[in-house]
Amino acid sequence: MADGTRPPWRPGSLDRVLVDAPCSGLGVLRRRPDARWRVTPHDVERLVPLQRALLGAAVELLRPGGSLVYSVCTITAAETLGIDAWLAEAHPELAPEGHLDGPWRPHGRGDLLLPHDAGTDGMFCLRLRHPG
Repeated sequence: MADGTRPPWRPGSLDRVLVDAPCSGLGVLRRRPDARWRVTPHDVERLVPLQRALLGAAVELLRPGGSLVYSVCTITAAETLGIDAWLAEAHPELAPEGHLDGPWRPHGRGDLLLPHDAGTDGMFCLRLRHPG
C-alpha cells in the first residue's frame, strides 16, 4: 500500500499515469439515486484539495513525453473544469491530448460523458501530455 499523494516511485519514472480520483460520485445518480441524500457541497470542497494533491504527485512521476489521465465519475464544475483550470495554472507545461469522440462532449480541455447521452454514468476525463 502507498499514499497517492506521496507515491513510492522515482520522479520522472513513468510513461503513463492514471488518476481515477476519489470524487463526489454525482455522475452515478442514475444508478445510485440514494447518493443525492448523502453528498453535500462540503464533500466537494473537501475532495478538491485531495484531487489536486493526487494530480500534483502524478505530474511529478511523468517522464518527458509521458501521458496523464484524470478521471472522475462526477460532473460538478469544481471537480471537472475547476481541476482543469488548476492544472493549467499549476502545470502549464502539460498539453491537452485532444478530445474524445462522441458520445463524449468537449468540456474545458477534457471531455464529459452525460448519462442521457450514452445510457451510462456521468464522467469526466482529462488527458494531458508532458512535453518531451
